[in-house]
Amino acid sequence: MTTSPAQAPAPTDTPGGRPRVVIVGSGFGGLFAAQALKKAPVEVTLIGKTAQHLFQPLLYQVATGILSEGEIAPATREILRRQKNARVVLGEVTDIDVAGRTVTSEILGRQTVHPYDELIVAAGAGQSYFGNDHFAEFAPGMKSIDDALELRGRIFGAFELAEIAKDPAEVDRLLTFVVVGAGPTGVEMAGQIAELARRTLRRDFRNINPTGARIILLDAAPAVLPSFGEKLGDAARRQLNEIGVDVQLGAMVTGVDADGLEVKDSDGTVRRIQAATKIWAAGVQASGLGRILGEQTGADVDRAGRISVQPDLTLPGHPEIHVVGDMMALGKLPGVAQVAIQGGRYAAEAIERRATGKKPQEPFEYFDKGSMATISRFSAVADIWKFKFSGFIAWVLWLVVHLMYIVGFKSRVTTVLHWMVSFLGRGRSERVATQQQVYGRLALEQLGPRWEVSKTGGPKDVDPAGEDVTERDSA
Repeated sequence: MTTSPAQAPAPTDTPGGRPRVVIVGSGFGGLFAAQALKKAPVEVTLIGKTAQHLFQPLLYQVATGILSEGEIAPATREILRRQKNARVVLGEVTDIDVAGRTVTSEILGRQTVHPYDELIVAAGAGQSYFGNDHFAEFAPGMKSIDDALELRGRIFGAFELAEIAKDPAEVDRLLTFVVVGAGPTGVEMAGQIAELARRTLRRDFRNINPTGARIILLDAAPAVLPSFGEKLGDAARRQLNEIGVDVQLGAMVTGVDADGLEVKDSDGTVRRIQAATKIWAAGVQASGLGRILGEQTGADVDRAGRISVQPDLTLPGHPEIHVVGDMMALGKLPGVAQVAIQGGRYAAEAIERRATGKKPQEPFEYFDKGSMATISRFSAVADIWKFKFSGFIAWVLWLVVHLMYIVGFKSRVTTVLHWMVSFLGRGRSERVATQQQVYGRLALEQLGPRWEVSKTGGPKDVDPAGEDVTERDSA
């Protein structure tokens, strides 16, 4: 590995010459870092790809109609509105110039260059299809609000289409739901679809029996929730089986299309599953910014796109660049929210210490607060320190912990109310789904980013997309 010496920053133009801190990403790492700098003598610019801070662990509840998107994704500006030394910028970071100490963000063709004295990169990770990105057309992941709303439309829409289908084989295809990946996200998603079919929708249709829906959880690994250990993994599998989820392990997905998917079992057998709704919850890929930084600093980047950091979460030869969360590779730290939160706070403290002339802190040490996954109402698994829980006690712990980390009093109150409706009763208060939610992602991918710019008042010097493919004039 090669290293390069730290460069002297360009003269600052902030009030009083205070250091400029640029934070890339408004997820757990970025937001908690910004909040930790509230009293520091610095000026903070937080650049977010979206205008919201997303509580990603509850996305599956948006997808299955329990919560609204607003309850798990409050506006970042609103969260930081009282923090006078912080500003929020909407845009996707497309480049980082390590030598020039600048960050370039872009939105709808508009580029903005942000100089920095200190940089925190917390851009997170997206879905990984293990080199089969074309699977995404028919098997959406679950990493964003757009993903969750699309899946909501696909899940509820499948029941609606099955109600009017005449061919029994088509009804079976529509009422088959396949979740790929038996980690926490996949387990929680499969469990909630089963609850939806067997409790919420069972009396809502006349021509189909929703309780007969087939929910399949696939994974190439030999265990459910492998990071939780054998005991909790087995408990989770038993609980899934009890609510009607068909768990199939040692099953690798080799093909996906509109009508279903192909699976290769551990014995080499290839089979096909006919399913209208496929959900991808297997694997993550770190932001491409990791490779950009690796090329300029010489830091190693692994196959998942994570960049190797030093024990103080900085890059070699660049003490001003801090990488936290899913983007960093340090030991065997897991890609969970607590690693991002603690890393963001650690980086913020390092910056404040440097700004105030204090000695550096000790190397980063992650405090593992445990892992949890909910299976269904009143049922979950939890691994907290040396204690392992399953069933109702784990479910209560899961509720309390997740409620603590939801941002905002109003969101906490409405979340509790929706949980009461869904878990104590049978209802789902967020069942609205539109065609735009289901098909919007694919349509935008087909039209391309230049079309977005041409329809939203983008820079006039940007070449428009050409003909109006919508066959209507721009608004």
